[in-house]
Amino acid sequence: MNVNQERIAKLQQEMQKEGMDLYLVPTADFHQSEYVGDYFKARAWLSGFTGSAGTLIVTKEEACLWADGRYFIQAAKQLEETGVTLMKMGEEGVPTVEEYIEEKLPEHGCLGCDGRTIHVAEGKEFQEILKKKSGSLKCQKDLVGSIWEDRPEMSKESVYLLDTKYAGKSREEKISEVRAAMEKAGANVHLISSMDDIVWLLNIRGNDIVCNPVVMSYVMMNMETVNFYVQEEAVAKEVKEELEKAGVALYPYFQVYEDVKNLKETDKIMVEDVCTNFTLYESIPQHTEVIFEKNPAAVLKGNKNPVEQENIRLAHIKDAKAMCRFIYWLKKNVGTGEITEYSAAKKSEAFRREDADCLDLSFETICAYGPNAAMCHYAPTEDECAKVEPKGFFLIDSGGQYWQGTTDITRTIAVGELTQEQKEHFTLVLQGHIRLAMAKFLYGCSGANLDVIVRAPLWERGLDFNHGTGHGVGYLLNVHEGPQNINWRLNNKGRRGNTVPFEEGMLTSNEPGLYLEGRYGIRTENLMLCKKAEKNGYGQFMEFETVTWVPYEREAILPEMLTKAELDWLNAYHKHVYETIGPLLGEEERAWLLEATAEIKEK
Repeated sequence: MNVNQERIAKLQQEMQKEGMDLYLVPTADFHQSEYVGDYFKARAWLSGFTGSAGTLIVTKEEACLWADGRYFIQAAKQLEETGVTLMKMGEEGVPTVEEYIEEKLPEHGCLGCDGRTIHVAEGKEFQEILKKKSGSLKCQKDLVGSIWEDRPEMSKESVYLLDTKYAGKSREEKISEVRAAMEKAGANVHLISSMDDIVWLLNIRGNDIVCNPVVMSYVMMNMETVNFYVQEEAVAKEVKEELEKAGVALYPYFQVYEDVKNLKETDKIMVEDVCTNFTLYESIPQHTEVIFEKNPAAVLKGNKNPVEQENIRLAHIKDAKAMCRFIYWLKKNVGTGEITEYSAAKKSEAFRREDADCLDLSFETICAYGPNAAMCHYAPTEDECAKVEPKGFFLIDSGGQYWQGTTDITRTIAVGELTQEQKEHFTLVLQGHIRLAMAKFLYGCSGANLDVIVRAPLWERGLDFNHGTGHGVGYLLNVHEGPQNINWRLNNKGRRGNTVPFEEGMLTSNEPGLYLEGRYGIRTENLMLCKKAEKNGYGQFMEFETVTWVPYEREAILPEMLTKAELDWLNAYHKHVYETIGPLLGEEERAWLLEATAEIKEK
């Protein structure tokens, strides 16, 4: 019995004591964050699967883990010999988490979980399933915590202030805007659990999740007061004083669970069901009316203001300089020494951190050579990484957190000779990427509308990629942010943003790919700002402004596969890359960039 089997067996013993038939362990903290701190990595600790998303269910007889298409290969490898069965989400014949619970739960059975790690909508759905079996939901106990003896402490990193020269608006202005949205929704109280919305609202940042500059906290506000529930030792005196000037009062982190119990009958509290944990929701008195609305901060935060937009453009120039230097370094040195995926990741980080405005990475760098690149979210470690050989493709997906904004870029680099098939596949991915960058569309279009534009070149050849095409990106915040995303699947849970219309100022990724298991992976990613185009009798047209400025791999492009318009866009892009980034580089790097961005002729 290995360590994961032992841990699951201990959990099953605790389940038996509590009379639970199934126990749910999601990938979540108390704020429904996408990425979580070490204290909250219960699913990874139990199962051995370390991906950033996945759900574990343990029954009396078995343990099953649900992972999405980004992690099929990684999860299969990590779950070997753990006794945990991999459930490939979306695959034919694979039940959903909800279907599995309904099937496995006996009559009058009990489903257990830590209610702070599921959101309101999930809790309600589980209750509906349980009704069919006359079952019960026990969500008051953290059973994993009871057996996790060396569990890391909850993070309480220092909070710091974000100046308005970066934020573009004062915290007082933002609070006023949120109150206006509350009034419009008919609410006099608003409970905010999502940490990125909170730090945006208060013009603060922290470091309580690796690479995500957020603060473990809640906010409950009304038309007069803003209560900020935070770990007090994380807030220095000068930060507290600045917040108090804006009418923000500080309270202990867990006090919010008691304070919501004191809401009045006349109160109408606004919460977002997919951001608020079920235990917190259940603490609201039954006599208090709950209004389910998207956090106004999420919408306001997603539409970058003019100051943020200008800063974002500057951040991407800084980032492009680092990435161009990295690509030159890689091409120059591959085959001459011991370059591994891990050492390459560290080198790319070092180039970014040379800029004084770079505060951190925006996520763990994905450096993947050859077959490893077929795992979408593969990340090397010092002990487990491949050597980069002078042949085939090398993929790097990386980004930085700058005072001027958050970056996210993927490039697939030729480190040696390529096959004709590799070039064709690279060009198909690039073609879809260019088509989205060139897209012009009427206001009201969403990611579900636009995704077909990107996938068409691949679909025409019976190919596809098993992840979304694009996600929103924060400002010195989470690299994955709503409210928008680009994904054609209308029934995707947790992907409601693919029906949100694109608004001026939204920052979104453009990242199609193609992954051939055991062979290679390709992904090409830029970030784009949405802006208004012309307005006429047909309505308001919208378009994208690309803000990432790093060359594509010329030697992997088959120009005969591109239309004239696509090739013209590509050459104009490369011309701008050289003119903008070239002057920032050393002589040798600049000479390489001139060649890397040279005009590609029609064939």
